Amino acid sequence: MADLRIGIIGAARIAPMALIRPAGRVPGADVVAIAARDRGRADAFASKHDIQRVHASYDDVINDPEIDAIYNPLPNGLHAEWTLKAIAAGKHVLCEKPFTANAAEAEEVADAAEKSGLVVMEAFHYRYHELTRRIRSLVHDGSLGEITSVRAWLCFPLPKFSDIRYNYALAGGASMDCVYPVHALRTFGPGEPTVVSATPKRLKGGPVDRAMSARFRYENGAVGRSDASMWSSRLLRIAVHIDGTRGKVRALNFVAPQVYNRLRVTVDGKTTRERVKGEPSYDMQLRAFLGAVTEDRPFPTTPRDAVVTMRLIDDIYGAAGLPLRGESQDA
Repeated sequence: MADLRIGIIGAARIAPMALIRPAGRVPGADVVAIAARDRGRADAFASKHDIQRVHASYDDVINDPEIDAIYNPLPNGLHAEWTLKAIAAGKHVLCEKPFTANAAEAEEVADAAEKSGLVVMEAFHYRYHELTRRIRSLVHDGSLGEITSVRAWLCFPLPKFSDIRYNYALAGGASMDCVYPVHALRTFGPGEPTVVSATPKRLKGGPVDRAMSARFRYENGAVGRSDASMWSSRLLRIAVHIDGTRGKVRALNFVAPQVYNRLRVTVDGKTTRERVKGEPSYDMQLRAFLGAVTEDRPFPTTPRDAVVTMRLIDDIYGAAGLPLRGESQDA
């Protein structure tokens, strides 16, 4: 079977780690084309990463008949527009998270994806790593008893306020760029959580959250909390803590576990510590994408799954008194 030919729209910093290097390790994928807003940047990117063709525009990549799938790492506010264009052109899509700017956009993309029959995947790569599988098994096999609390953090310092991740017009904000903790509350919790309250730290008093803490409740009475920050007093915190009636889990770096992770599990008073090994999460994600395209294999980070996450993000912004991304800046 021929390799899946993938085109990239946008010479994003994440592309080499998230797709280009994995495609060199995972059989069946070939990154063949790219376009960027700046042609010179696209040329330099293609030369550095040995990409065959440079197109003049995103539209040219999407409409290239020799491309089967599109990787969309554009700024958050452009995800829906260009994923919809790729679907309309008959291309499968691997779209970076957050999937869209808000839940209404996610619904539109999910509807289009389902009607097309194409594979559209949200790139929550951590969801495909062995560490996630291990934690989920502990949560769902009864080892921890009834889950009572889930808390997740993604906090890091990003003092460059001109960065696009602080740009409201591009759907910026900590809750968007640091969406992992909210998704983790869904992945590792005892069902789907609902937002109870949210407390933002605004960038210069505007509509962009440089940090956000949100509290949740699950149907079984368990509580949750997510902490997202791009301007953190701590240098770095990436963790998930899960408590149950029989035990607890403490996982360090669930987001990029191939770099480094630590898992501490306490059950009935006995504690074990381990580092969970496995293929890089991006490699596993690409394998899942290829499997979905070529063999119709199911995968967890579907457009409908993304709709649920984006509803929670909308609810967080609403509870925090901030406008939804993609809507008015009046707050």
